[in-house]
Amino acid sequence: MRINKKFLGLAAVLSLAAVTLTACGSSTSAITNLNSKDFATKVTDTSIVVLDVRTASEFTAGHIARAINIDVDGVNFQGEVSKLDKSATYAVYCHSGRRSGIATDQMAKLGFTHIFNFTSGLSDWLANGLPVVTA
Repeated sequence: MRINKKFLGLAAVLSLAAVTLTACGSSTSAITNLNSKDFATKVTDTSIVVLDVRTASEFTAGHIARAINIDVDGVNFQGEVSKLDKSATYAVYCHSGRRSGIATDQMAKLGFTHIFNFTSGLSDWLANGLPVVTA
């Protein structure tokens, strides 16, 4: 029985792709996406660190109570986030959910294991009449 070398090559490439996709998917298992109602419930838990990944000026204009601010678009986001306790639980948000998605993906790749991502962001929080703190 002859085995086609092209077939073997294709099989090897597909096997490698499957392993790679499985490995990539494992980092996202640390992230749970939440809507505004569920996120509002999570941030009442004082053991959860609330992380605002918007700019400092956005943070000052209004943020969720107890939030700390590390700008995901800042030059040292990974360095600042790396200083945080990777075993803690984080509730991460931005204005619309785009930047928090980027931040939570980066955090998962850095080894954080318990992350809640607010997919619709502070704009939805405000639309639902939920409170913010101004500083």
